Amino acid sequence: MNYYQISAQDLGREAKIPILKLGDSAEVFYELAMIMIREIRKNNEAGPPTVFIFPVGPGGQSPIFVRLVNQEKISLKNVWFFNMDEYLQENGEWIDSEHILSFRGFMARQVYDRIAPELVMPREQRVFPQPDQPEKTDERLKALGGADICIGGIGINGHLAFNEASETLTAEEFAKLPTRVLTISRETRTINSAGSLGGAIDAMPKSCVTLGMKEILSAKRIVLAVFRDWHRAVIRQAAYGEVTAHFPASLLQRHPNALILTNENAAGPAF
Repeated sequence: MNYYQISAQDLGREAKIPILKLGDSAEVFYELAMIMIREIRKNNEAGPPTVFIFPVGPGGQSPIFVRLVNQEKISLKNVWFFNMDEYLQENGEWIDSEHILSFRGFMARQVYDRIAPELVMPREQRVFPQPDQPEKTDERLKALGGADICIGGIGINGHLAFNEASETLTAEEFAKLPTRVLTISRETRTINSAGSLGGAIDAMPKSCVTLGMKEILSAKRIVLAVFRDWHRAVIRQAAYGEVTAHFPASLLQRHPNALILTNENAAGPAF
């Protein structure tokens, strides 16, 4: 576990996933937004659709992306957003979009409703996985040729979207997991409650629907961002640790075009 002590200066050296070290979190989020803007411009000029797998967390890139789209009048009419996941109620349905935790509500209020109507993509191109038909999301994404870019973060146990760590599956088996409904681990519920509900673990939903690892790893490019204190350990385990379903982000070591962006804070040694 010596990789936990890798210094900020040495972070990235001999890493199995490329790491781009930036300044503060604002710089990380601006870089994420610009990666998206550049991809849209390129495809708008060439003709094909732009397909993103897009998260709510991290979300710091969203207001920057919205501002740039409106300011530079960038058309999203040929852009698809496949959102990673959504919390579920006990009855297995999406939580209400007005719920403070709803990713659908966040995207509507903070992204789609803030983009000029003449620029925003049609509603059918704003896709969330459906708990009653998760396979439909995979079919639609496959029909578009997969995602051009998957934007995301890394959970405290290495999860991508809500693909929770597994102690029973091999890395190869885990990489084939499709979009599905699953139970959220207590560690994920704990860290998410600290960030969103003032630590109210018991108020956190216990299940979700999540885009599959197969769909994420099939993206032509994957860009993940880390910036919190606990990301110091996460980035090191992802980029230097063993490839294992125990820490899903480690599977990116096998992806041909993956990148982790880090701010100065997360670049520091874990301990």
